[in-house]
Amino acid sequence: MGMNKNTILGWATLLMLAMGILLIGLGAFRYRDVSGWGFAAVGIGFLANAWVFSSLKGRL
Repeated sequence: MGMNKNTILGWATLLMLAMGILLIGLGAFRYRDVSGWGFAAVGIGFLANAWVFSSLKGRL
């Protein structure tokens, strides 16, 4: 069973969503100082990239 490009984009989207939520959670609950803002900003960036990967599914 091979993986085509849509399957790979689906897995990448899932992993980036998980990582984005994890980073936002770290920024909100673990680091309450200035570094928390950085973690949350990077987490939002991961969610934005996951959205792009999700929208590319089926078009490439």
